[in-house]
Amino acid sequence: MSGSVEASGDGSIAAGGSIRQALTGDGAVAHFVETSLTLPPEALELPLEAPPHMINLPGRTGLFIGREPELARLDSAFEDTGGVVVQAVHGLGGIGKSTLAAKWAAGRTGSYNPVWWITAETPGDLEAGLAELAVALQPALRDVLSPQARSERAVRWLAEHEGWLLVLDNVSDPADVRRLLGRTTGGRFLITTRRASGWHGIAQPLSLDVLELPQAVELFERIHGGTAEGVEELCAELGCLPLAVEQAAAYCAEARITPDAYGELLARRPERVFASTAEGADGEQTIARVWRVTMDRLADTPVAERILRVIAWWAPDGIPRTYLAPLADAPEVTEALRRLAAHSMISLREDGTLSVHRLVQAVARAGEGAEEIYDEAARLLVVQGLSCEDDTVWMGHVATLAGYYDMGRVPPELWALVPMYLGDYVPSHDQTVELYEQALERSERFLGPRSRITVVVRRRLADCCWTAGDHDRASQLLSKNLTATSMVFGHKAPETIETRTALARLQLQRGDLGNGLSRATISARHAERTLGEDSAEALRAHAVMAEGWRLKARAKPRRSARMAVTKIERLLEKAVRAQGEAGEAPLHLMWTLGEVRETAGDLAGAIRVTEDYLHKRPVPDDGADTQGLLARERLDGLLRKAGESDEPAVGG
Repeated sequence: MSGSVEASGDGSIAAGGSIRQALTGDGAVAHFVETSLTLPPEALELPLEAPPHMINLPGRTGLFIGREPELARLDSAFEDTGGVVVQAVHGLGGIGKSTLAAKWAAGRTGSYNPVWWITAETPGDLEAGLAELAVALQPALRDVLSPQARSERAVRWLAEHEGWLLVLDNVSDPADVRRLLGRTTGGRFLITTRRASGWHGIAQPLSLDVLELPQAVELFERIHGGTAEGVEELCAELGCLPLAVEQAAAYCAEARITPDAYGELLARRPERVFASTAEGADGEQTIARVWRVTMDRLADTPVAERILRVIAWWAPDGIPRTYLAPLADAPEVTEALRRLAAHSMISLREDGTLSVHRLVQAVARAGEGAEEIYDEAARLLVVQGLSCEDDTVWMGHVATLAGYYDMGRVPPELWALVPMYLGDYVPSHDQTVELYEQALERSERFLGPRSRITVVVRRRLADCCWTAGDHDRASQLLSKNLTATSMVFGHKAPETIETRTALARLQLQRGDLGNGLSRATISARHAERTLGEDSAEALRAHAVMAEGWRLKARAKPRRSARMAVTKIERLLEKAVRAQGEAGEAPLHLMWTLGEVRETAGDLAGAIRVTEDYLHKRPVPDDGADTQGLLARERLDGLLRKAGESDEPAVGG
């Protein structure tokens, strides 16, 4: 009621407003009377058809650039006749999903009626949008039915009609629209969403990527009002993300600054730049706001935000999933990656890597506690650098991380490893050796001569010295490593066994057959007892032992060849038990055994082993069977030699 009223006498009644309440004068009895409404006749039945040219679309098509393949895919998808057709355009926030949907829908106003846009970020938004659709279909219902009743009325109308197009914009969860989609049997739905997954069985997904660079430049210049120097560089730095390009162009135009100046602001304070818009622009449509909404939805998976903030310091592409393993248990990491990918914050690749948009990285780097996260990202790279399988990938991430701070912020462990891996990027051996020397000097100074990092660096330098022909230096480094690993890890540890095997191989190559074979035998014995006969270290040591016996047989065939055959045959038996007859280790030993049998004068045995080798070795898929050609050449030579000596071609 707009004011208070009173009943002054016995049995008198005071009335207020629409007489929703009546009160007797003595206040003893209160009566509540609801307002009575009379529904218009049209409210009792659904309209037979929609009013002509019933269109509700946002004005987002004026700045539309490119996207011809995606528009063509939508054309093709909606050509299907019969039943309801649902397309879900998904992608990173700010990538232009809504703009694409508005552009396509605006071109179909002559084919569908109504063409209706509903913001559907939440179930409440969807219900409100459907309620407005009901009012547009029957204006007399606006003040008659509740919003819930109007929403239900719109769904009923959609279920009984065809020829309409509904755009459901920014759907957060497929479950929010599943019931609506299930109740309609005709018509068309075009959905925009950041959710890349969850659409199976209800919609056909269409992934949307960033603009091509020329298209991003065109978009910037159209908003900016002309060309400007540095536009291409800025658009590339923005990753050609449409919303970021629009935001930057409008800001540059209003602030009267160049693209280069905007790029400098972006480098210094990305969190402020991505939260800023030009006057009159939609403050909700900024990079920072759009992605913060997504991360809020992932708050129940804290590992997801931690992963996003860590990878923000690495290169945006080719991030091995294995690099993230130390962050949490495997199921937690997998679940976090799944959810990040589902919300289009990252992309998971078939090769076991992931990628992230560089602007997502920029926003993630700007969060609270950035330096602590940087240190964590650096430590993870240190762990990977110790057993790096792909130096190029690892070095790319290290170079990106090191570029964000001066070298004083880089942890000593990583600082020691970096120059070592730079060796692959310089042309000469002298420069490579110099870089490795720098890495070893730093590692020994900061971490000590026996740290795990120092051992790895010293080993790489030893390999480089051997390749460069400095065999004495390589031997000294490996000997020092053997002492360090024995003291730090123990003489039976894998690190020590591997170092001893490497030193044994080096000694054999230098002609020190006695010490080399002795070290290899010790390594093999320790590896078999500690790690097992089928361990990689044991098989490596066996290969070096076989090489030692081959060299001894060649040096003194009369004294050593027969013994060498016996020793290598025993090693071959172990390798077959470990890997099978066609394994890499058995095949390598068979090759060596064939040569040693020939040295011992057993041509028949050498022929038999070589034929067996040819029969069991796999043929490469690419057809480049160089080793097979060498084996056939060896076999031809053995057969000729046997014929010349009248020795039987088959040994006993």
